[in-house]
Amino acid sequence: MEPPENSQQYLTAAEAGLVGCRACGTVAPRGTRVCPCCQSRLELSETASLQRVWAWLIAGLIAYIPANIYPMLRTVTFGRASENTLMGGILELLHHGSYGVAFIVFFASIVIPIAKFLAIAFLALSVRKPPTLDTHGRLLLYEVVEFIGRWSMIDVFVVAILTALVQLDFAAAISPGIAAVSFALSVAFTMLAAQSFDPRLMWLAEKRDES
Repeated sequence: MEPPENSQQYLTAAEAGLVGCRACGTVAPRGTRVCPCCQSRLELSETASLQRVWAWLIAGLIAYIPANIYPMLRTVTFGRASENTLMGGILELLHHGSYGVAFIVFFASIVIPIAKFLAIAFLALSVRKPPTLDTHGRLLLYEVVEFIGRWSMIDVFVVAILTALVQLDFAAAISPGIAAVSFALSVAFTMLAAQSFDPRLMWLAEKRDES
């Protein structure tokens, strides 16, 4: 069966007077407040959804600032204490020739968080303004953001493992810095921002632009 040449030929659930549950996918008549299958709350409010997205995204950005300013790790070796920020740790790894590890830390700590901030902001703005990317491309971007969210805690996991393993009393000890908590909060907030974004709004925006 050939796909329709005109994108206006498809019918959205909203136009059919229906609303879908984001939890289980059950479709119910528009105006239904609770999903008849899983009892989740049903809503399709562009204003409320985007307000939550921007609130969580701004909170993530605020938490990301101290995550880069304050120390991520505090190391004590034979009574001498040293502290490393995210970028300081990356530069130290490069200085010792650990280029692969430095790249992984840089990619997970700097590139991915900034890319997530930009991607979520782009998706939220594309609902209100004419997008530069088609709906299928934006859906793919949304799926990528959701997928990489589970891997964003790699720095926190490394800090937790080092803290648990390297506790040799006076000889050597590692403890997490305040940046570790800030980074974990930033990741959690951006994950909540991505989950708060309703991808159905992209299809409604496309229909609105076509009309």
